[in-house]
Amino acid sequence: MQLEITVNGKHLERQVDEDLRLIDFLREELGFTGVKEGCGVGECGACTVLVDGVSVLSCLTRVAQVDGKEILTIEGLSEEGELHPVQQAFVETGGVQCGFCTPGFIMVAVELLELNPDPTREEIREWIEGNICRCTGYVKIVDAIELAARRMRSEEEKVET
Repeated sequence: MQLEITVNGKHLERQVDEDLRLIDFLREELGFTGVKEGCGVGECGACTVLVDGVSVLSCLTRVAQVDGKEILTIEGLSEEGELHPVQQAFVETGGVQCGFCTPGFIMVAVELLELNPDPTREEIREWIEGNICRCTGYVKIVDAIELAARRMRSEEEKVET
């Protein structure tokens, strides 16, 4: 099939097998290795990307399903060498341990904070429940998302004034 998508702001047209998984296309054909395959069956969340702003498990998604859509991977979050506020907060709070699951957590956090800029800790925990981390007790991950939310709200307030 002829695939037409935008990945991390770059428009692409490629001839691909319509049954190709999105994770394989992103990793193997485009080199976006920040998208991790943890389980391959949609249980761990490590492969999460945003498709038109909505978190999607790329291991369960076929490229045919994203034709004409906009994909955002962890590599597309930083701008001009500056980490996204969620990425920076993960670094500062120790929300990153081995790092394998981190891209998935960050991508769902970005979606959450777009939808709800001031989530409670409970809302954050509920939002990330589809992601698995084997290194932490999740406290630092929740702390990171809470810190990013505060900073992003503060930046938003500066822009409005």
